[in-house]
Amino acid sequence: MASIRRTLSPVPRPGSTMNGEVCPAASPLSKSSSCTNSYTPTGALLSSFGSLDYAIYKVQTFVVGLLSRRSSRPLERSKLKGLIWRRALLQFFFCFVLGVFIGLTPLLNLSTNFISKHQALSFEVLQPEENARSYGVSINVSSTTEDLSVVDNSTSELNLVHVELKEEIAYNASFNQSLDQELIMSHKLLIIVTATETRPFQAYYLNRLASTLKLVPSPLLWIVVEMNSQSVETADILRRTGVMYRHLVCIKNLTDVKEKYVHLRNVALSHIETHHLDGVVYFADEYNVYSADVFEQMRQISRFGTWIVARLAENNRKVILQGPICNGSQVIGWHTEGRAKRFQRFYAEISGFAFNSTILWDPKRWHRPTLEPIRQSDTAKASSQVSTLIEQLVEDESQMDGLPMNCSRIMVWQFNTEILYPYPHEWLMKNYASSSTSVGWQF
Repeated sequence: MASIRRTLSPVPRPGSTMNGEVCPAASPLSKSSSCTNSYTPTGALLSSFGSLDYAIYKVQTFVVGLLSRRSSRPLERSKLKGLIWRRALLQFFFCFVLGVFIGLTPLLNLSTNFISKHQALSFEVLQPEENARSYGVSINVSSTTEDLSVVDNSTSELNLVHVELKEEIAYNASFNQSLDQELIMSHKLLIIVTATETRPFQAYYLNRLASTLKLVPSPLLWIVVEMNSQSVETADILRRTGVMYRHLVCIKNLTDVKEKYVHLRNVALSHIETHHLDGVVYFADEYNVYSADVFEQMRQISRFGTWIVARLAENNRKVILQGPICNGSQVIGWHTEGRAKRFQRFYAEISGFAFNSTILWDPKRWHRPTLEPIRQSDTAKASSQVSTLIEQLVEDESQMDGLPMNCSRIMVWQFNTEILYPYPHEWLMKNYASSSTSVGWQF
């Protein structure tokens, strides 16, 4: 059987011979081949620059070169950026450390100064060995007597300074405590109670008392009580005084009232008890004359305080004293006048004492035996009405404070102008409290 063979052009292989010459194997990275005599197949559409392998190699080297150039540029840029950031971070870290060091320098100075001051002010008494050890000095057991005397002198000096420092601290503590007490006393509320009624001298009395109260440091509350209604004249005077006030009214049937001023004062006591006013209560009658010192002395009262009241006799020939006799601040007796007053317990005037308002609404604090409200009695005799009121506030003289020291100064004077200098009966008064010009003759 006949076989059909095609005549194919031989393909040169590396190391094969072409026309008697050996063509070495070409490296894919080399640009030229040592084999110059290339074999071109017959009828192929290849150019004369090389074989198919050479063309593929040229394309491959071109692509690799192109990619290698493009990839190298981002690497160089990233390296450059990395160097810039590292340099910036290094500069920032250096500046941060420098700023922290500069900022902490004053604190270090303060701490060293505080430590040095603390060491200078610490006067703890140590034994000679401990004292020397604290200063870094070693003491041998076989030290001389001179060294021991020096150590003893230093410890004695430290003991003296330590004692002086303790005395100074104790003095400062007592001074601060007394200062706090003075501040508390200076800010204690004064509750001034005044009973009034419409009459010829009312405007004169209220304005004179208001002028005195304006000189008293605050806080101060002026409670003015009238019978049945608030008169327009009294309300107008109180508004123009510039003193903090409360205008109260006692509603009572005048036919059943024996002592009008007793009921007016009881209305004020009920008001203080109901509203729990915390301060010092004082009954300031409008016709009295007061020294500004009496209001300053009141703020020192803890429970009950009393003082002397001077009164001019009706014949204008002598002065009568009513009030306590004191040994320092302790009440040891009373000034008395007349036989009728010798049978009462306490000899004081209504304007000759003041007391803590908490006695009215906090009986447990003062250990009061009864819980009944404290009021002035209108059933008692006129001479003993003040004494019966004081008996509800204190038990005896041991709970009283005589003001001022030794009760040596008169701070309140009773001076009733209506009794000493009465209006003529021919005068007719209208609008007593409004003005002093509305005075006419009645025929």
